[in-house]
Amino acid sequence: MTADPARKPSVLFVCVHNAGRSQMAAGFLTSLSRGAIEVRSAGSEPAFEVNPSAVDAMAEVGVDISAEVPKVLTTGALKEADVVITMGCGDECPVFPGKRYEDWELADPAGKGIESIRPIRDQIRTRVEALVTELLPARHADAQ
Repeated sequence: MTADPARKPSVLFVCVHNAGRSQMAAGFLTSLSRGAIEVRSAGSEPAFEVNPSAVDAMAEVGVDISAEVPKVLTTGALKEADVVITMGCGDECPVFPGKRYEDWELADPAGKGIESIRPIRDQIRTRVEALVTELLPARHADAQ
């Protein structure tokens, strides 16, 4: 994936509003990788704030995303990422050759309460845990 083994892998999470799914994924990856992976998130049409119910759902599992703000998706962020994970942005996300892309189909938490967001949060955590194991296999082996 990265040519320089000393360089941190970089992951960009993208959804339309950058207010729920991508923020939760970025929060989990930042926490679970303990700084070993460069993490970014952005949206094609960023909202004004992160979904408060998503913030509360993440706080329940010990991940604080309360200081995060939705960010606009830039070509620079896409170019810098090794892995781009989209979450419902469809054709609005430009594609650059040589990048690894994944599309995580997850329900949109927009306008939903915490009861509806918990299962989405848990699905994201499971996927992020697998991503950490894949991107940092040596760390995972050391933890065994």
